[in-house]
Amino acid sequence: MPLPQSVLFCCDHNAVRSPMAEGIMKKFYGPATYVQSAGVMNDMEIDGFSIAVCEELGVELARHRSRSFDEIGQLGDALSSFDLIVAMSPRSAERARDLTRGFATEVVEWPIPDPTGQGEGRAARLDAYRAVRDEIIRQLTARWGDPR
Repeated sequence: MPLPQSVLFCCDHNAVRSPMAEGIMKKFYGPATYVQSAGVMNDMEIDGFSIAVCEELGVELARHRSRSFDEIGQLGDALSSFDLIVAMSPRSAERARDLTRGFATEVVEWPIPDPTGQGEGRAARLDAYRAVRDEIIRQLTARWGDPR
């Protein structure tokens, strides 16, 4: 499938899954596609475990600033201007569909679990976040092919 011109990844807080997907997509497929991420809410900063597991791939997330759907619009990116919105939670899928009703924007769901609170201890938590990162990679490459 050809890469879209623009993609918005979304989840509940824009602190774990959607920033990981944004960073990985930019690294894998380069600047040909405009990529952003957002959350239903902006009530958390980027998660440290997300930063750590993405650094293992050379994806830098430390400077990511979480944003909500509303803030994306305030920054000049109308949701209807994205070719594709990838929702990683039921709540974000519902919100994306509500906000793009009547527009040609495609909304797809990638049911990727939230790893926060999973695992006892640092090593087990990192493994939970790596599993989410690896699932994002599987979804990306299933849709757009191997980036190499």
